[in-house]
Amino acid sequence: MGVGKRLATIFKAKSNAALDKMEDPRQTLDLSYEEQLENLTKVRRALADVATARKRIEIQAEQLKAQGDKLAEQAKAALGQNNEALAREALTRREAIAGQLKDLDAQHATVVEQEEKLSDTAQRLQTEVEAFRTRKETIKATYTAAEASAHVSEAVSGISASMSDAGAALQRAQDKVAEMQARSGALDELLSSGALTDLTSSRDDIQAQLDQASATSSVDAQLAALKAEIASPDAAPLPPAGEAS
Repeated sequence: MGVGKRLATIFKAKSNAALDKMEDPRQTLDLSYEEQLENLTKVRRALADVATARKRIEIQAEQLKAQGDKLAEQAKAALGQNNEALAREALTRREAIAGQLKDLDAQHATVVEQEEKLSDTAQRLQTEVEAFRTRKETIKATYTAAEASAHVSEAVSGISASMSDAGAALQRAQDKVAEMQARSGALDELLSSGALTDLTSSRDDIQAQLDQASATSSVDAQLAALKAEIASPDAAPLPPAGEAS
């Protein structure tokens, strides 16, 4: 396949896809229904024209028959007056009218046949149009329901994706909180152990150890004083807190 033909095929495929996306089948069905109604109207109009032609032939035939009957009466009256020539003229004209009536009868039979065919066609087309209309409305309703369902599916899909993103964001936040808590706990442990100098304190780790030893000595002194006071009421009083003996 040549490059030009391939490009033409691709362009046609994309054009068809774009048209399919733009086309609303409900509008297409309504347009088809309107076209069928127009065809039905044309058939009915043709049927009316044929019926009118048939009626004209029938009227013309009635007029010719009336003329023929009048000529027959005139021929009879002419013979009553012994005017055979006039009677012959009247009968001659009556015979011409009979030929015309014969032609009209043939035309009438043809027109009647056409009218019957058009009538059958109109009835059949009417049935088909009504069936198409019912089917059209059913398909339109089904399409509308499917379209609504598709929109709901798209919305649910969007919500699902949004919830997934929100869940991921929530998990990242929880992980961040856990990381910060772990770092805070590790920092507290380092500060407590003295391995990391607390910059917010005016004492260093050595001073902290000295203060802790002094506090222990003070507690020991207070405990000894209490024991002595219990053993001898006259013993020295309990020293103030924070002072070693």
